Amino acid sequence: MRFGVFYELQLPRPWNDGAEHRLFQEALAQVELADRLGIDSAWAVEHHFLEEYSHCSAPEVFLAAAAARTERIRLGHGIRQVIARYSHPARTAECLATLDLVSNGRVDFGIGEGATRLELHGFGVPARAKRAWSLEAAEQIANMMVMEPYPGYEGTSFSMPCRNVLPKPLQKPHPPMWMACTNRDTIRVAASRGVGALAFSFVDPAEARNWSRIYYDTIRSDACVPLGHAVNANIAMVSAFSLHRDRAEAVRRGQEGFEFFGFALAALVARDSVPGRSRLWESFQRERAEREVASAVHGVSKHAPGIGTPDDLRAHVRAFEAAGVDQTIFLQQAGNNRHAEICESLELFAAEVLPEFAAAAAEREEKKARELAPWIEAALARKPRLPALADADIPIVAASVAAPVVNRGDTR
Repeated sequence: MRFGVFYELQLPRPWNDGAEHRLFQEALAQVELADRLGIDSAWAVEHHFLEEYSHCSAPEVFLAAAAARTERIRLGHGIRQVIARYSHPARTAECLATLDLVSNGRVDFGIGEGATRLELHGFGVPARAKRAWSLEAAEQIANMMVMEPYPGYEGTSFSMPCRNVLPKPLQKPHPPMWMACTNRDTIRVAASRGVGALAFSFVDPAEARNWSRIYYDTIRSDACVPLGHAVNANIAMVSAFSLHRDRAEAVRRGQEGFEFFGFALAALVARDSVPGRSRLWESFQRERAEREVASAVHGVSKHAPGIGTPDDLRAHVRAFEAAGVDQTIFLQQAGNNRHAEICESLELFAAEVLPEFAAAAAEREEKKARELAPWIEAALARKPRLPALADADIPIVAASVAAPVVNRGDTR
């Protein structure tokens, strides 16, 4: 089992001067700590216009800053919005390769498409086309990172002429590719395209086992036709996270933030929004108070798996591992969770839980790689590839300015 930390960069209102600055600096300090503690990856989302829920609209900048402050932790786009109307695919390929070079080959590339009207309508992305457009762009981004020159493309969502997209990434053929998944259908899509599954739904181990079975059954079938030039056969589950030796204290520190994450995500999809005037935290607090009154009346009190004591988390991760999950990604920065308490949770995790899983991770991965090697080789053989251009077929790009005409008989 590998472990990661996950950043939406949430900032509930009310905001005071310096709140965003403090948010970013604390998150970077947490990634730096995670690197020192031996946590495997740090993931940053890309969202636009989602006040309170996510202020992480330029993850390439955040991850580059994290790269400069760390040595070994992998840096994941979880995800990057790859549709051309968000950012031209060539720009995404350039940013990924640059980050891979400055981080010494530590980048993971998750692809996504957006789900809210605030984002989709903000960039003119039709909801019905977003899945096809994202897969189209992602495949061409992989081609751009590999081919020299990229031969050009005429597609549905974007077109571009032949160009050599630079720089090229350090990891060959390109950084591992992932896809955001929220249900069984998207798990199947990820596997059918040979990319890792970033499962952003909070499911129990029984459902995680179903997702893992669907994913790996698809990897081992003729339905797997890779999107990129390598297959990244991995499934990661996002989990709530707050750790303390006193379970009640862990719940006090982390449960509210975790509940806000789910509330805000649902509200941004299902409720009207007024740009610049969001009231997500205010609405959440009001509705949470009503739920707590109802829970007190009925004697119901629950907390999310991943929140509790080291023993609680150990059992939670063991259940994920038994279900076939390869990585657990901790949602520790949510709502108004406090920086100092997040750091304490990470340190307790590294001291009491991480060592027993880290020791077996490499052996488990080597065994899986051997078992899947024939299936991955067959999948890559099925991949339709964009034909490379022969030198004679590479188009000449005409000069921008006509060359001056020189009269060689003029002796003046």
